[in-house]
Amino acid sequence: MQIIPNKNKLKSSAILLLFLILGLITSCASKKKIVYLQAEISTKSTLEILKYEPLIQADDELTILVTAENPDSAAPYNLKLATSNTNITPSQISYLIDKDGTIDFPIFGKIKLAGLTRIQATDKIKLLLENDIKDPTVSIKIINFKVAVLGEVLSPGVKVIQSERITLLDALSLAGDLTIYGKRNSIMIIRELDGVRTIEKIDITKRDFMNSPYYYLAHNDIVYVEPNKTKINSSVVGPNVSVMVSILSLLITVLTLTRR
Repeated sequence: MQIIPNKNKLKSSAILLLFLILGLITSCASKKKIVYLQAEISTKSTLEILKYEPLIQADDELTILVTAENPDSAAPYNLKLATSNTNITPSQISYLIDKDGTIDFPIFGKIKLAGLTRIQATDKIKLLLENDIKDPTVSIKIINFKVAVLGEVLSPGVKVIQSERITLLDALSLAGDLTIYGKRNSIMIIRELDGVRTIEKIDITKRDFMNSPYYYLAHNDIVYVEPNKTKINSSVVGPNVSVMVSILSLLITVLTLTRR
């Protein structure tokens, strides 16, 4: 004797299956793990703006231009390039900070600039020039400021920065932002300063990370976005397989119920 499933029971099972699938899909990613800069709704968050200036370090490339009311008095203190290209100006010729933190500056020879901010380095050179030049002006610019952004971002790679500072959020934006598989609560920043390498993990889902010394990136910082569990699991069994297995299990359960 053939048993015909009750239509109401089948309808109820189908609705139940629909809600279970929707629940499975919507529960795959928690808001707390995805949304940036979270804070309690009832609180107003006021964060102190950090005053950050990068320190000059070994392997930095600088342009240093000395000017004065009398151009002839400043000329000996600007680098000259042995070339016939008259389109190259002193501001386009750069100094490389050596491993000792010094540059070979015209007339004065070795000058240590590593460990100084750009403003401090400017003041140091101006002080040296004041005995020889009336009212000298010194312009310093770091021209090889760069950071590397790797891992779960849309466009990983080395990012060259035109200004002298960049925030972590700026760097992630240059890399196209995190993919849905990136761990937003555990972004690794690798920093090397004076031969010492540090590794720090930053949670950008919390607003207070903007008060961290790692909110502004330093020259040559490496930012690594770790993959979350979903990406790790999918790399083992293939993308979406775990979700499909769950849905299949639900279907088998529903079919079993409807045949009773």
